[in-house]
Amino acid sequence: MTTEIATLRADLAAAARSLAAGGAVHGTAGNLSARAGDTIAVTGTGLVLAEATPEDITLVALDGTRLEGERRPTSEIGIHLGVYRAGDAQAVVHAHSATTVAFTLVADELPVVHYQQLMLGGAIPVVPFAPFGSGELAEATLRGLHGHQAVLMAHHGAVAVGQSLAAAMENLALLDWLCRIYLDAAAVGVPRRLGPADLRAVVEQAVRIGYGNP
Repeated sequence: MTTEIATLRADLAAAARSLAAGGAVHGTAGNLSARAGDTIAVTGTGLVLAEATPEDITLVALDGTRLEGERRPTSEIGIHLGVYRAGDAQAVVHAHSATTVAFTLVADELPVVHYQQLMLGGAIPVVPFAPFGSGELAEATLRGLHGHQAVLMAHHGAVAVGQSLAAAMENLALLDWLCRIYLDAAAVGVPRRLGPADLRAVVEQAVRIGYGNP
């Protein structure tokens, strides 16, 4: 095993424990993966994420062939592999936070309610419910992720991707925060959304001042 793969497995286990500690997953729910070349490190099925260790991380090829690890890969492996085959994402995180699940019960889309949502691709779709681990869910999720860094899954949770494991975790946290803002606002009225002109102004300002660049 290369040092890169060993580090990736350790980082995934730590991220899994972090998700559990933050309440984003419970028991064996949720899964994570990260890519190193053509090798995918992914949490194993039946894994209690709060107890994840590097040895619980399975290695698979892009075609799904298990390369190393005692556990079978997560039942949502189709989503993870689909993301890597379709684009340049380097990590995928799937969680079931109460906030994201609650949002999917009352809306079909998360409109742009804060300018930081542009980092996720704008309005976030809620893909229709399908059983976990099914081809239907994987296909719907991958369609929803087209042009986005995150997507919501009806009655289920959320998936976020990123150019690194840290970025995917940050995108998931941002989505959770945005859903909470929407739900809090909806409790007292109809949430206002940012319109096209507002979003253009944000993009133009970001370019003008080099927003986000040290």
